Amino acid sequence: MTLSVPGPAESLLRERCELEILGEILPPERYREVIAGADALLPQLRDRIDEAALDAAGPGLRVVSNYAVGLDNVDIPGCTQRGIYVGHTPDVLTDATADLAMTLLLSAARRVVESDREMRDGRYDGWRPDYLLGQEVTGATLGIIGFGRIGKAVARRAAGGFAMRILAYDPVGVVREGDLDVEACSLDRLLIESDFVSCHVPLTEETHHLIGEAELASMRRSAILVNTSRGPIIDEAALVNALRSGVIAGAGLDVYEREPEMAAGLADCITAVLLPHLGSATGKTRAAMGELAARNILNVLDGKAPLACANPEVAPRR
Repeated sequence: MTLSVPGPAESLLRERCELEILGEILPPERYREVIAGADALLPQLRDRIDEAALDAAGPGLRVVSNYAVGLDNVDIPGCTQRGIYVGHTPDVLTDATADLAMTLLLSAARRVVESDREMRDGRYDGWRPDYLLGQEVTGATLGIIGFGRIGKAVARRAAGGFAMRILAYDPVGVVREGDLDVEACSLDRLLIESDFVSCHVPLTEETHHLIGEAELASMRRSAILVNTSRGPIIDEAALVNALRSGVIAGAGLDVYEREPEMAAGLADCITAVLLPHLGSATGKTRAAMGELAARNILNVLDGKAPLACANPEVAPRR
């Protein structure tokens, strides 16, 4: 396990395993040294589980249980080829992440961070009709890019709580759920028609820089872009230019292209609300993630697949 996590994960694993907690994110070379001979890995999303790491762990490695829903840090084909299960933590963080996406949307729309600074810096000198005017959320159009668990959860909040019109685009197709009123459309149309755009796609070769200079230019000048998925979905340098020049009105970001660093100039964009990757950051959710990651490992040690498995085609090893 790379880092200690809230909740029962450590006690569950210690009952069955010899558990080593590294206590920090190690450089790749050092990480490969310490995982040699491991039967199971419980990495963080900043750990690169690539061919070199899999080779270093050795033939006894049976499962990689990622402490995240995203798996862009894990070489899934490489694991599958070696007969190594890959587990992750979907579902348990859906609501927390959807809540944060709406928080970013509302904060950017109503210029909450800018307003907070006005108060703290003593610049507020009384109510005025034209002071810090923001964007109307209720009844606006929300475009959701990536209509999986989290995208649908955001849509339910936006439609049910704010009567927003929902447009959705997903590279693998939009699957509607229940009576949620959503209109599937192309990415181009979504960007042109939306007042707000929220990103919820996984990071793949196809979604890297899905939103770049051309896509930003096609959005409304009053539009706000939100990203709680993975940073490289957006060309961050292009976003900085778009915010500086008024191509779009604002952004709400929880993830960054070269995390933990930000693109040059982003911190100076006063219309951007910037959070340090807090999508799943509630005590309840982080504990549930840890428990699921631990139970994924225990399932494999019992000769079964992980509870949340990214490569179920792997045959169990007894």
